[in-house]
Amino acid sequence: MPPAVPLISLDRSTPFSFSFMAASLRPELARIVAEHYLQTRNWTVVKNRILSSNALQARTQSSAIRMERELRNRLAMLTEGQLTLLATGTAEDRNAMAWLGAIKHVSFAFEFASEVLREKLALQDPILRPSDYESFIDHKSVSHPELAKLKSTSKYKVRQILLRMLTEAEILTEGTALGTISRPLLSPLAVKVINSDDSGWLAGFLVPDIEIGLV
Repeated sequence: MPPAVPLISLDRSTPFSFSFMAASLRPELARIVAEHYLQTRNWTVVKNRILSSNALQARTQSSAIRMERELRNRLAMLTEGQLTLLATGTAEDRNAMAWLGAIKHVSFAFEFASEVLREKLALQDPILRPSDYESFIDHKSVSHPELAKLKSTSKYKVRQILLRMLTEAEILTEGTALGTISRPLLSPLAVKVINSDDSGWLAGFLVPDIEIGLV
């Protein structure tokens, strides 16, 4: 039996950022941002082009600014191979690469998926319940006091956007309670560009440690 592969090394003391409330996964919009980057290889130029043309079709300038910044920050975490797959791949590849950018940038999302959702699948309990989410929040609040400082409206929005992202990533589907968890299908190309970067990110796709490196 091969040894388990350790998860990505994260600085657990770094405060969670909740900037992801500005945009859910939005893989189609992420594809547009990736296309602009591959044309220019310059994130500043990408920002200016996206905002000047309202390429993300935001209703207001302020929402356009927030959404562009969040998507750009996520995609800036991707390798060129991952960005290329996001821009040119299938719908499933776009979903996977958009989620990869999200979990690389949003440690809150990565930890929830890799710790809570993977564990539930390992226990053959695919139903995500409100109590699962609240237990995660309570556990993380010990090392992340910023969670306790969120206003009730922000707490609600954080949960809603996270669940929407998981749905867009095809990790969560409608069902009992908050939804049904399933491991998303990854194409050979998606696996290749993830493994060539750091196979530990597969944990965010609910791949068990024992399988990481073998997928």
